[in-house]
Amino acid sequence: MAIATFAAGCFWGVEQRFAQLDGVTRTEVGYTGGSTPDPTYKQVCSHRTGHAEAVRLEYDPERITYEQLLAAFFGMHDPTQLNRQGPDVGDQYRSAIFFHTAEQEAAARKTIGALESGGGLRRPVVTAVVPAPEWWPAEDYHQKYFEKHGRFGCAI
Repeated sequence: MAIATFAAGCFWGVEQRFAQLDGVTRTEVGYTGGSTPDPTYKQVCSHRTGHAEAVRLEYDPERITYEQLLAAFFGMHDPTQLNRQGPDVGDQYRSAIFFHTAEQEAAARKTIGALESGGGLRRPVVTAVVPAPEWWPAEDYHQKYFEKHGRFGCAI
């Protein structure tokens, strides 16, 4: 198994979309990219921790490639919106790829380059491509949120 971490707005919808992909074997929502150790949802929403709402997933590279995960990631959100997705606004909703290997970084940068040179976007891609920092799982009530509560309250 391999690990990938993405931020693309409200983590509930992002988790649900990745969980539906064949080859993704596990998903977990959480916080990464900030400075506060073990932050709570309330702290992240205060915009003082620097964390993004993100999804960390395990996947089987024999069944789904990292490039396919990148295609799904860019297909599920607008990578040209800075610190927002739809009605969700704030730095915790930023678009980011947190890479775990040099190969993931190269694939992410190549995909962004292709998106930008393809001419189909009205604005530049603002997706950050950064090393995966420490991961903090979100509270249990956020995990598999749509499975537990139904789909509401999230832009994706």
